[in-house]
Amino acid sequence: MSTITTEELSATTLLRFATAGSVDDGKSTLVGRLLHDSKSVLADQLEAVERVSASRGQEAPDLALLTDGLRAEREQGITIDVAYRYFATPRRRFILADTPGHVQYTRNMVTGASTAELTVILVDARNGVVEQTRRHAAIAALLRVPHVVLAVNKMDLVDYREPVFARIAEEFTAYATELGVPEVTAIPISALVGDNVVEPSAHMDWYGGPTVLEHLETVPVSHDLAHCHARLPVQYVIRPQSAEHPDYRGYAGQIAAGTFRVGDAVTVLPSGRTTTITGIDLLGRPVDVAWTPQSVTLLLADDIDISRGDLIVPSKDAPATTQDVEATVCHVADQPLAVGHRVLLKHGTRTVKAIVKDIPARLTLDDLSLHPHPGQLVANDIGRVKIRTAEPLPADSYSDSRRTGSFILIDPSDGTTLTAGMVGDSFAAPEPVRDEAEDDGWDF
Repeated sequence: MSTITTEELSATTLLRFATAGSVDDGKSTLVGRLLHDSKSVLADQLEAVERVSASRGQEAPDLALLTDGLRAEREQGITIDVAYRYFATPRRRFILADTPGHVQYTRNMVTGASTAELTVILVDARNGVVEQTRRHAAIAALLRVPHVVLAVNKMDLVDYREPVFARIAEEFTAYATELGVPEVTAIPISALVGDNVVEPSAHMDWYGGPTVLEHLETVPVSHDLAHCHARLPVQYVIRPQSAEHPDYRGYAGQIAAGTFRVGDAVTVLPSGRTTTITGIDLLGRPVDVAWTPQSVTLLLADDIDISRGDLIVPSKDAPATTQDVEATVCHVADQPLAVGHRVLLKHGTRTVKAIVKDIPARLTLDDLSLHPHPGQLVANDIGRVKIRTAEPLPADSYSDSRRTGSFILIDPSDGTTLTAGMVGDSFAAPEPVRDEAEDDGWDF
């Protein structure tokens, strides 16, 4: 592969994708093969892998070692933590999140897939769709990942038989469609040998679709955030009060979604005050328009009381503010989350006090059944929660915006992240639960 120039790199699009699969499905080997065959591995990295592989008596380099970096991962031959890898081809740049397959690391997969635009789910051709496969498909659906690739791996161990692939692809696609996954692309591969990973396989002439890399390079990034509801969480108020800029007052932040233009009428939430954009500064220069994910400073026509945590939105497209948040959450901390717990809720740049008002249900991903009113969620649990915040919160539905429809719950005593949340209904939202009491002694 030829060297990528700076001009070519700047012109390519970026795809964030995650990998998931059951234990021993060959996920880390697939990632290693993808990096190796796309010439994205440095020579010293490859030499280190070859050296370790030889010391284990392996004739060929174990490409899984390119991603399994923790000592425990190498010793056990499993993936434990999320490993991020960055690579590029002349057609596209990639950020890859290699996530674990164990049930007890569900929270790690949620972390890796939360920002992904595509998820590659591996299946061992000998085992077919198993419990963890359904779990990973359900998580991809919950997180609204727009593209899912089913990589049926180890086809070399089933003699590259088309009926084996067809049966697995049909079963998985039917299940994913039931969950509401918008797109599934099934690809038969052998990560160990390299079939259909970067280069087309010579053993499966019955397959006429793309290789894994070809699909990654050409899949459309359909949810262009520049065309979503415009949102700017304020990170910092810039007021130099210098001789050069005596009256300058700007509101800086990274545009979370959408596009802002000079002259737009905007509303500041949660106060609800309205004004007009009079200027946009980008990298020290004035511009007429800015879009996600640019970091900008907005200049407004009126001197409104705005501080970090406020949200600037178009007046014609402002989300409703509420103190009662209903969401699907994945609990990531070791200590349980229980009804009545006082927490901090961080949404964008805003952090507010909150109380867990109710946990209506815990979701069983194996069969998508709901366990009503579990009382608490433990590590790796996914469930529904009702949260009451001390201050109004302008939150979009997660189905409308993954950036401004998500939040985290934080332990106020030590700052530990407890839970990752997605505002609004999930694909398996429970029936509304009537509150036993409107006033339970909470002070907000």
